Amino acid sequence: MFDVLLNGFTTLFVILDPLGLIPLFLTLTPGASATARRMVALRASVVALVILVFFGLTGLALLEVLGITLGAFRLAGGLFLFWIGFELVFERRGERKRKSASPAVEDPESGDVAAFPLAIPLMAGPGAISAVILLSGNLPGVVGKAALLGVILAAMAVTFAFLSVAHRLDRFLGATSRAVISRLLGVLLAALAVQFVADGVAALVHSTSLSAAPTASARPTEAIFGRGDA
Repeated sequence: MFDVLLNGFTTLFVILDPLGLIPLFLTLTPGASATARRMVALRASVVALVILVFFGLTGLALLEVLGITLGAFRLAGGLFLFWIGFELVFERRGERKRKSASPAVEDPESGDVAAFPLAIPLMAGPGAISAVILLSGNLPGVVGKAALLGVILAAMAVTFAFLSVAHRLDRFLGATSRAVISRLLGVLLAALAVQFVADGVAALVHSTSLSAAPTASARPTEAIFGRGDA
């Protein structure tokens, strides 16, 4: 289980991309004091935490209602996460995040930036939601769900810690260091996504072989009965 939890935390941390959020967070909170920024970061982290926990606990049931197998979702989710890793490596995700945040940047009085766009969609976006549903499929039972909650809580706590000292980190790291780290994390996420795709393909092949097994075993039975009738 430890390997699953470590992979899940790494995947969720890379998708949340707290280092990539720092410039946007500072842009969304211009002129705010360190205390005010911490409160915004805390509210955003709590909202994102609630959303991710909800989908982590109910995502599999939702897939079952929609008639989507876990293998199919692993395949689709792995491809989606691979695309996010691709965006991180080639610095396209930052541009997409800036577009999502632009309405709040242009009109700071339009609403609470902690809920939108920080919590949704910058933190608890489609990628993070897909990741927690994929992780929940590998952690069945009460113990597994408790471990899932722990992983989500840990990832959000680390993200809050980064955002709470965003101004200091921004000066310490600089744009070049952030870009290098984001690219390395993107490669790591792409590798994890390929593993999700491989698991999804294996699950789909296994389910297909199981469904085809009764048909294959019925032929000898029909042949035997056919000879008996003759």
